Amino acid sequence: MNNQRTGLLAATVLAALAAPSARAIDVTAGAWTLSFDGNVNANYIYSDCEDHNDIAGGLACVSDTTSDESSSVSNGLLPAALTVSGATTQEGQNLGFTFGLYPGISTNDGGSPNLQDIANTDLGHTALGTAGLDVRQVFLTVGNSSWGTIMAGRNIGLFQADAILNDMTLLGVGAGNGNYASPANTSLGSIGLGYIYTDWLSQINYTTPDMGGAKVTVGIFDPLNTLGEVPVNHSTPGFQAKVAYTAGPLYLSASGLYQQQRSLCSDLAAGACVAGYTPGSYVSYGSTAFDLGGKYDIGGLEFMGWYYRGKGVGTTGLFVDSNDAMGSSRDSDGYIAQVTYKMGNTKVGVNYGDSNLEGTALDRSTVCGGVTGCLVKRNDKWSLGLYQNVTDNLLFVAEFSKLESLNDADQENSSWNLNAGLFLKF
Repeated sequence: MNNQRTGLLAATVLAALAAPSARAIDVTAGAWTLSFDGNVNANYIYSDCEDHNDIAGGLACVSDTTSDESSSVSNGLLPAALTVSGATTQEGQNLGFTFGLYPGISTNDGGSPNLQDIANTDLGHTALGTAGLDVRQVFLTVGNSSWGTIMAGRNIGLFQADAILNDMTLLGVGAGNGNYASPANTSLGSIGLGYIYTDWLSQINYTTPDMGGAKVTVGIFDPLNTLGEVPVNHSTPGFQAKVAYTAGPLYLSASGLYQQQRSLCSDLAAGACVAGYTPGSYVSYGSTAFDLGGKYDIGGLEFMGWYYRGKGVGTTGLFVDSNDAMGSSRDSDGYIAQVTYKMGNTKVGVNYGDSNLEGTALDRSTVCGGVTGCLVKRNDKWSLGLYQNVTDNLLFVAEFSKLESLNDADQENSSWNLNAGLFLKF
């Protein structure tokens, strides 16, 4: 997978679920209360990219044939958002629903606003374009404080959700622009650079009542196919779980996932399956992963960190580069660490993230672009950020980020980007 394709997939990024929100409109109609909230944001992003080294899956941008610089005015890690939710109580049960609509401001050049038509990206934006709409949330909830809550529908996943929701670049840009992200709706933040993208997934989950500050969530998920593989079947669902604990300024959590993955023999390299295999035969492996971490606030000084490790989960996005051409799973791990300080209406912070992918023997012997072992081995990034509350609802954001990508042949690319913009929440 080339840099552009990996980045475009990973740029399918988070919604204003995590953004601080002051409800703009609450409407009561009979027993129901309807609420409307969301955000609009825009950033100027400038990137400086290198023009050498073939790193498949690398996130440091690579210059094209015309320039090693790029500029855009686009969303940050969050697209714009408009969420509509409703709540009522019937027969002692709290019922609710949410619809989350997430338009970008970048021109949609075809297809999904997050998976653009790669064949057309070199053309750039032209006249008569329009933005795309991403529907990320459609779910219902039912429950109460005595037995817990069931959530059913499309919503954020459990694995790695806390890492991205506590990333300071969530309301900014982080890793942004370059030839891997534009013209998708969003930047990367620290996706693939300290954590795997949690994604928005079809699911049914159950969360326990509060147990002395602790809550447990378990869920069954619509399975995701390995990126680039032809689906064999959907007979094996995904499973995710999460444990979270809150005690004053301390928050801790751990989560995990499991899903069986299958690849058709006909889609794999010669020798992956036994000779004379029948049509429809496949190889399979179990994808497993966990993360753990937390945050702690001391008088405006907040420390945050999460670590993950997986087998057959890949890097950057779920099941991206998760197996080689023979169907063998790859191991991966990574972490993000962050320190922020808030004084009055101003917050400053620094974070560092590192994501590693362990190639197989086949990966290390594969030649691509004239290089043996060109699959990414590590993507890392550090970001500096300034976040200024101009008013209660308007935030000014300025950031600088430096990225490095390393492949199995120990070749390296680096890039940097800076951004400045406004984030209006309502």
